[in-house]
Amino acid sequence: MSDDPFRALGLPPRADLSDDDVRAAWRRIAAATHPDRDDGGDPARFGAAAAAYAMLRTSYGRGEAAADLGPEGRSQGSPGWRGGPAWRGWRAWPTPANRIRGRAWVPAVRVLVAIAVCASAFVIVGWAPSSIGILAGAVTWLVATARHDIARR
Repeated sequence: MSDDPFRALGLPPRADLSDDDVRAAWRRIAAATHPDRDDGGDPARFGAAAAAYAMLRTSYGRGEAAADLGPEGRSQGSPGWRGGPAWRGWRAWPTPANRIRGRAWVPAVRVLVAIAVCASAFVIVGWAPSSIGILAGAVTWLVATARHDIARR
């Protein structure tokens, strides 16, 4: 595949393309270059277009591809391209500080609630074989609910 998936589909390098624009470009190129055509098509161009469509079919993929091309649609390595985290901003590298962002108290409260539930169950029932189930349930609850505390990008 070429370095520019937009060029492979004949589209302008913009992240704001609609799904229908990308789908129409893919279908146009696929119909013209498919290897099952009577004239044999163009398998290399069809493969490049298929890989480009796989990358550009979602808005997230289009945004990533446009960011990889640089500020004016230049490919990486061309003169004047400012690549890397400086171009993509501070959100390029997800760190725990960037992902939790001010809601660190929510997981802490969940951990305290799980400890309180387990401790009260152990005080009431005592240590028994079922205590392992209570502990496993509390840990499962923590893991299942922690994914909501982390901001998605």
